[in-house]
Amino acid sequence: MMPRVSHLAKLPIFWNLEGQRVIVAGGSDAAAWKAELLAACGAVVHIHADTLSDSFTHLVCSSPGSKRPTYIHHARACTIADLAGASLAVGDFENENDARLFLDAGIAAGVPVNIIDKPAFCQFQFGSIVNRSPVIVSISTDGASPILAQAIRRRIEAILPDSLQLWAAMAQSLRGKINEWLETGQSRRRFWEGFVDRVFAGAPDERALPDLLAAAAKGGAPAMRCGKITFVLAGPGDPELLTLKAIRALQAADVVLYGARIPHGMLELARREALRLTADQSAGKMVDRIVGFLGKGKNIVRMELSDPAGNRRLRDEIYQLDQIGVEGSVVPGLPAGRTEIPFRARNTRTSLKAGIQHIANRPGA
Repeated sequence: MMPRVSHLAKLPIFWNLEGQRVIVAGGSDAAAWKAELLAACGAVVHIHADTLSDSFTHLVCSSPGSKRPTYIHHARACTIADLAGASLAVGDFENENDARLFLDAGIAAGVPVNIIDKPAFCQFQFGSIVNRSPVIVSISTDGASPILAQAIRRRIEAILPDSLQLWAAMAQSLRGKINEWLETGQSRRRFWEGFVDRVFAGAPDERALPDLLAAAAKGGAPAMRCGKITFVLAGPGDPELLTLKAIRALQAADVVLYGARIPHGMLELARREALRLTADQSAGKMVDRIVGFLGKGKNIVRMELSDPAGNRRLRDEIYQLDQIGVEGSVVPGLPAGRTEIPFRARNTRTSLKAGIQHIANRPGA
């Protein structure tokens, strides 16, 4: 029998640290970031370091006061006794001998250990995080290339809207009632598929939760959402110059109607499942096509390089849709021809090199 999961370099685990004691040994900026990350998970962070960096000091001092402190600073080295009973420990050591001693102490105390920037001394690793909590995405390269993990994170950040956080919180609030009202199997699956269909269509409005509860009470899927039309102006035609809002619109689209000059690379940013059709008809016929898709609850992206002011047919489409009461939005793009902004402007002798030299020569620099 073929294995269902191929080899994993590490097991991705999401760890509940709410109210748990964790150890951070070291007072550097890198240690401060790990401490802040652990505190964001609700942990009580015990810091062991003779001195703290300025940013670490600011972090500890700016921690909001409460009955349970977020950070507790011990101005001394961490011992095995300190590690006992901790949920996990993070250390920042330049010397490998110190790193080894800390790891051995953690193993002796039964506490998982991470040594910052020293994968050979780590029992677990921190991934690069996309935070839409309670939706959390973590990317790991098993220490091979943190920069690659960060680049992947940026790409995922671009396609996950901030509203995902609101939808996920709503899903948490709904789960108990859905489990109570709907039997396992097809009915629950149908409900959640309908729920997910709404998630990438935009932020939830005031009717979202009541509508979902009403649908669940009736034992069916949420009513089909109304479709929407978004005009995406793609600027000079470089996929890398699309705005985040444009990319998110493409990721949410069921149908992409695109002009003849839209490059293939831009269309590749749309969902794989999205229907892609060329906008090669008159404005009137395009409006009929758009209205037809909207009536089926489809999200549509109408994509052109130029803005409506420079494209008569696009302007006519928007006008005709407005006349029949169709609401939509326009996502502007970078103006064509402005793909680069030079450092050396006309009629000035200032250059980037000269500016850097000026800063370097300032007193105290």
